[in-house]
Amino acid sequence: MRRLIYALAFVLISVVANGQAKYVFYFIGDGMGVNQVNGTEMYLAEKQGRIGTESLLFTQFPVASMATTFSATNSVTDSSAAGTALATGHKTYNGAIGLDDQKNKITTVAEQAKKAGKKVGVTTSVSVDHATPAAFYAHQPDRNMYYEIATDLPKANFDFYAGAGFLKPATTADKKEAPSIYPIIEEAGYTIARGVNDFKAKAPKAGKMVLIQEEGASTASLPYAIDSKAGDLTLTQITESAIDFLSKDAKKGFFLMVEGGQIDWACHGNDAATAFREVQDMDNAIKVAYEFYKKHPKETLIVVTADHETGGIALGTGRYELNLKALQYQKNSIDVLSAKMGQLRKAKDNKVAWEDMKALLADEMGFWKELPISWEQEKLLRDEFEHSFVKNAVVFEESMYSKSEPLAARAKEVMSQIARVSWGHGGHSGGYVPVYAIGKGAELFQGKMDNTDIPKRIAKAANY
Repeated sequence: MRRLIYALAFVLISVVANGQAKYVFYFIGDGMGVNQVNGTEMYLAEKQGRIGTESLLFTQFPVASMATTFSATNSVTDSSAAGTALATGHKTYNGAIGLDDQKNKITTVAEQAKKAGKKVGVTTSVSVDHATPAAFYAHQPDRNMYYEIATDLPKANFDFYAGAGFLKPATTADKKEAPSIYPIIEEAGYTIARGVNDFKAKAPKAGKMVLIQEEGASTASLPYAIDSKAGDLTLTQITESAIDFLSKDAKKGFFLMVEGGQIDWACHGNDAATAFREVQDMDNAIKVAYEFYKKHPKETLIVVTADHETGGIALGTGRYELNLKALQYQKNSIDVLSAKMGQLRKAKDNKVAWEDMKALLADEMGFWKELPISWEQEKLLRDEFEHSFVKNAVVFEESMYSKSEPLAARAKEVMSQIARVSWGHGGHSGGYVPVYAIGKGAELFQGKMDNTDIPKRIAKAANY
């Protein structure tokens, strides 16, 4: 696979050809810093019983660089300012969606593509109205104006949108009831599909499409990859659906943005096993785009980057060793572990025995069974158990996107100790993010750049 990629890339980059990138794939890993990528590759190698890296597909792209991410107002950006920079090529204040730092509307690269006659898709693994996808189609002063952002979706008139759903489909930013966004979207000519099977049934007759999760599923996000079950909507399926839909009658080509949004969420929660699986999950979606690229190598550009790093993850805790292979024994995200602890509490009528909890932790995290636990680590777990399950003094611990049983939070800390992964915090950092490219115009992405350079170079490669 690696030799094939380099061979194709060598031909494409070394031969000067006229024309432009007809098909553009723009992948954004929310929260995916350099160490999230490196950690995932080392984890995959350790799972195989060796030291080194097991390369993801996108890290083998012939162009690899890095970008700065600061916003107009701070050296540490939020997702909306970073998303706006990646969408428009302009710095703005933290919290802005598609506006500059003076709150003037600015054109996005997706809007440029649409104006150039391309079909356009904006997709994500979180809600369609979340910061990064919103930055490509909406123009609002505050990222939390979810309803107002959603009303901008039909105004942009893009061809395909996909994600979990909409966070505030009938409630304005000032908490007033408003007409549901769903009929507004449908009246604008969009077909709403709930799940892949519904999409497949409706797509042949649809002119424009919004793909979201099935009725009753979360509108905030897809399940984490580590938690995903058969029948769940995945980022890979979204990418496949987008390509199928945008390829129809696309005489001038298309532009597709795909966000792996939950790398960020897992890192906000300092959940390494879940974060690394999310990076793998985005790589799986990129593989779909790469298969398309192989069929159209002289007309396709794939760019992969991130909006910022999240969590300040460090691959090591002071001792010169890592034990990332331990993470394979974590079966679910810490959110699901927390829910299972709550279910156990309910099933035992608030009379959970330590042996019951040990059995759950052994099954879900591999503690005691596959992973030896030190006396100090068992004490940490046992003390929290006594506090929150025996004394019932439960205060749920919160990260940006989740709440968890305090014992689940301690279990996560123990897993990080065993794997020798450390976290600086639960927010964003100002570190470099990686940039990878392959295909038509990939040579434009060589050398260190700022995040605002990326959409400008995409527009140049595609002649928008």
